[in-house]
Amino acid sequence: MISGEMRPAVSPMGSAGDREFVIIGLTDNRSPWFPPEVVSEIKSSRVFSGGRRHHEIVAAMLPQDAEWIDITVPIDAVFGVYENYRERIVVFASGDPLFFGFANTVRRKLPFVPIRLYPAFNSLQTLAHRMVIPYHDMRVVSLTGRPWHGLDRALIKCCPLIGVLTDRERTPAAIARRMMDFGYDNYLMTVGENLGNAERERITTQTVGEAAEREFSSPNCIILTATYRRERRFGIPDTEFDHLPGRSRMITKMPIRLLALQALGLPSRSVLWDIGFCTGSVSIEAKMQFPHLEVVSFEVRSEGKALIEANSRRFGIPGIKTVIGDFLDADLSVLPRPDAVFIGGHGGRLSEIMARVAYLLPDAGSRCPDGLRTMTHGGVIVMNSVSEDSRKAFEATARELGLTFRPVAHVALDDYNPIDILKAEKS
Repeated sequence: MISGEMRPAVSPMGSAGDREFVIIGLTDNRSPWFPPEVVSEIKSSRVFSGGRRHHEIVAAMLPQDAEWIDITVPIDAVFGVYENYRERIVVFASGDPLFFGFANTVRRKLPFVPIRLYPAFNSLQTLAHRMVIPYHDMRVVSLTGRPWHGLDRALIKCCPLIGVLTDRERTPAAIARRMMDFGYDNYLMTVGENLGNAERERITTQTVGEAAEREFSSPNCIILTATYRRERRFGIPDTEFDHLPGRSRMITKMPIRLLALQALGLPSRSVLWDIGFCTGSVSIEAKMQFPHLEVVSFEVRSEGKALIEANSRRFGIPGIKTVIGDFLDADLSVLPRPDAVFIGGHGGRLSEIMARVAYLLPDAGSRCPDGLRTMTHGGVIVMNSVSEDSRKAFEATARELGLTFRPVAHVALDDYNPIDILKAEKS
């Protein structure tokens, strides 16, 4: 029996001829029960669509003259087939079609075609019901065809309850191994396999270490429950980082690091580039304090990759992308465009680096990547200067590039030379 009351939800979008989508949610139950209105929708329709697993479940219920359109990748090809029809298309989808589901794809690709929904419980709701736990505060992450960013963010934020949608690459075991790599063994992992299938449903709870060694059947989903809260630092002492051999002073000192992050305005930024990362202290501190950020770190020294990876694991900060080699030779087209850039090292080519970066920075008034707000301030470049020459070079280059120069602070720490924290902003 399908879980949940299946009342139709109607899309507010306008009409597009006689075409409409009726999207019906399924669990993995091989003998589904539908209320009369859903049965009527099925009996009175001719064109159906869904995944192959969905077809296996509902095939016996379809009219004799039914046409079936498989939903496979590439998804654009499926919508190309849909274009041949000007009638109702009944789509079977997993769980709630609006919960990381197919209804969102239809809304995005065919915004003016009306949709009616008959949702079932989604898989994470079902797993929470089986566990008998409240889930109103659960942080939900989808790794189905998506990168690790959402899970990394939830782990760094120390979320106590995390629901994870998996796929055939980001399996429970793969997720558990990644968590172990970065020290997140403070969770129990409950895996729900084939939820709704009376013969194959299985629910198991184990430590992350145990899950890393197991195989699980698909489809499955996960709920992670924290057993204790990890410490979340504000300001990592310099001595706790691994350093380049014999170069322990080559690090952005902790007080300067925090002031530089403040100058970057990271709470309202989306993508940070750290050029000349060395130990990775700025990248790691930024990601720790602002887990929503995508962080891309550049370093000319080949040994930098192992160094930042070791430090990232030490402090439990997954998800930092590293690029090794000369920044001016790097292929930037494959990287997310920054709205904040920190220059930790420039090898005497500051003007060239700033010019290459300034071209990519968004202007003030640009739409943020989330599409929900407009940037009050444009993209920003921040650098710590230890000499009058570098300060003058930064200021002159900023003005040549049409950036607004904003000196932020002049700081002296113990026996170190005074440092200027410099900022250039795109208007």
